[in-house]
Amino acid sequence: MHMDKMLCCRAHIFKHWSVNILRARMSSLDQDQNLHPSCRDKTTVSSDSSDTHELAKEPLQGLKLASHAVLEKAKERGRLKCSKCGGSRMFFCYTCCSLLGVSVQEIPLIKLPVKIDIIKHPNETDGKSTAIHAKILAPSDVTIYTYPCIPDYKKDTVVLVFPGPGAVSVHDMMQCLHDMTDSRSHGSSDEPCIKRLKSEEVQGAPHTADNPGSGTPDEAKDLKSRVYPLQRVVFIDSTWNQTNKISTDERLQDLLRVELKMRKTCFWRHQKGKPDTYLSTIEAIYYFVKDFHEQCLAQEYDGEYDNLLFFYSYLHAVVKKAKISAGKC
Repeated sequence: MHMDKMLCCRAHIFKHWSVNILRARMSSLDQDQNLHPSCRDKTTVSSDSSDTHELAKEPLQGLKLASHAVLEKAKERGRLKCSKCGGSRMFFCYTCCSLLGVSVQEIPLIKLPVKIDIIKHPNETDGKSTAIHAKILAPSDVTIYTYPCIPDYKKDTVVLVFPGPGAVSVHDMMQCLHDMTDSRSHGSSDEPCIKRLKSEEVQGAPHTADNPGSGTPDEAKDLKSRVYPLQRVVFIDSTWNQTNKISTDERLQDLLRVELKMRKTCFWRHQKGKPDTYLSTIEAIYYFVKDFHEQCLAQEYDGEYDNLLFFYSYLHAVVKKAKISAGKC
């Protein structure tokens, strides 16, 4: 009996120790990384650790990412003090939008096909938001506003990526914007947009610029003409329980809403009680520009925007590895 009690006690202590290790590692990530609510031809994590590489294969497999070696080295050095705000950070300061421990030359910089605005809830914790990933990796194309600060948007040139009644797919978005533009030019703003494109419309006039035999002097303007009239895409950065205040703001009410369907989150901070189709901010931006590239620009996708998940995929692997070490995965 005495031996059984000792074994039971040891098992309890080991379990308690494992849970504490996981909590400590997760707490460290909370302080060091910026989370929230995408070496070419390498699969997801370009790390020297083979087990980390295997951990990241699901569900972020097949991404064409820059090497994560720079992040591994920065992680080994530990957190640094931000020279602007004094905060202790890892990789970057999510308050000042500046890199720490890594240089701009060591991380991938991405050019997006359209400008991105992120409206951040004032109560959203900076250190848990993935919006900062987009700003650091695509600085010339991403702007972050803190609610209630919202720009004045022109409704037929801007869309809001947010699910709900009346939301259309990325596939149908451009046709809807064209319909809105046509309605405005004819003095009517009440005509509903066409929510489903016919197959011949997809293959017809909107994409004739793809014809390599056109040989016109305007080929350099092909991309701009295919993006027109879309000028900007708006995303909301907050927990899903806080989104209502922003999504119902009258300044966003007239914007065409776009829903990212059939996409599932792999965010380690997935909110309890919400479906797995509720994406983190950086996931939503990544999937939107990827779909936009394929469905609106009619171009084959070859990982052009995968590095939007540069930080996200690395942190996903680190968190999963910590869970496995603690017996939680």
